[in-house]
Amino acid sequence: MASIEELESVIGYKFKDKSLLTQAITHSSYANEMHMGKLKDNERLEFLGDAVLEIVSSRFLYLNYPTYSEGELTKLRASLVCEPTLAYCANIIDLGKYILLAHGEDKCGGRKRNSILSDTFEAIIGAMYLDGGMEEASKFIEKNVLTDIESKTLFHDCKTNLQEIIQAKHDGNVEYKLVSEEGPAHNKTFESVVMYHDKELGRGVGHSKKTAEQEAAYQALLNIKEENVCI
Repeated sequence: MASIEELESVIGYKFKDKSLLTQAITHSSYANEMHMGKLKDNERLEFLGDAVLEIVSSRFLYLNYPTYSEGELTKLRASLVCEPTLAYCANIIDLGKYILLAHGEDKCGGRKRNSILSDTFEAIIGAMYLDGGMEEASKFIEKNVLTDIESKTLFHDCKTNLQEIIQAKHDGNVEYKLVSEEGPAHNKTFESVVMYHDKELGRGVGHSKKTAEQEAAYQALLNIKEENVCI
C-alpha cells in the first residue's frame, strides 16, 4: 500500500496532523468495512473542500478574467470544479492508488471512478485547509486545478464538447452503444462505448446508462487530447 508520506510528497504538503490526510483518503466503503464509524470517512472533509475550492477558484477567476461578466465567470467556474474536471486533476497526480477502499469497491474499479476521485480530491483540499489554512489550500488548488484552464473546460458536459469537436472537423454524429449490463436491479453497472463511424473513441462504466455514456465521452476527450486516437 502506498504510504501517507509518499502522498504528501505528491501533493507537495506535509501535514502536521496526518490523521486528517488519512481521513481525506478514506472512502465510506472502507470505513464501513473496517467498522470505523460513519463519521470517519472523507465525506465531511469533502463538504469543506468543496466550499474552499469554490471561493479560491472564484477569487482567481475574478482577478484573472477582468472582462468576463458574472454569467461567464459562473460558467467557467462550473467547468473547473465539476466532477469530470476534478477527476482529471486527480488522475494527473495518480490519486487513485492512495484511496482507502473496501475490497469490493476496489475490485469493481473504484480507484478509477470519477465520483470517488473527485470527492477524494476535494476532501484533501478540506484537510489541507484545516491543517495549514487557506494559503496552503490555495497553493494546491492553483497548482493542480487553476492551470491549463482551456483544456480542463473540455471535461464539463463531456458529451456536448465531444460532439462539438467532432463536428468542427467532420460531418456526422458520434454514437453511443451499450456493450454490457451487469448486477442486480438495485445496483446495476453499465458499460458504454462512444463510436465515430467504425472507430471506438472511448469506453465508460457507470451505475446508469447516462453516467456510462458521460464517462465514455470523458475518456474519448482524454484520448483525443493525448492523441491516443485520431479523428
